[in-house]
Amino acid sequence: MDSVADAALARPKVLSAAASVGEARAALADDHVHAMPVVEAGVLLAVVERGDLEGVPDPTPAALVGRLAGRTVSPSADLATTWAGMAADGRRRLAVVDDDGRLVGLLCLKRHGRGFCSAADVAAREADRRSASGAAGAGAAP
Repeated sequence: MDSVADAALARPKVLSAAASVGEARAALADDHVHAMPVVEAGVLLAVVERGDLEGVPDPTPAALVGRLAGRTVSPSADLATTWAGMAADGRRRLAVVDDDGRLVGLLCLKRHGRGFCSAADVAAREADRRSASGAAGAGAAP
């Protein structure tokens, strides 16, 4: 039996407790980013999704608009059961938290729904983004 911990990204992007809605909005502008964990000293305070930000002013603390209910899972949870629940709920991201509320990872269901994102997938997308932004600026005038 595989557990959620086996498929979770161990080092997800996070926002600090001091982050604003504007910062969350900027992070979520990337179409691969569906949820932003908000953490303080490793403890998960909230998970922010795009819908949480609608109509909220940028200076508002991001932790105040996110929530934990329905957005977290235990690292020991059964992966197949969690996967089925995510698919049924249309949820692509779950924060993985231990019994002390510490963020230990992010479970990221791929767009096609047939597997989970790996650290290698994330690194490859980041490298593609960097090379694309470098190529876009290569012909630009100073």
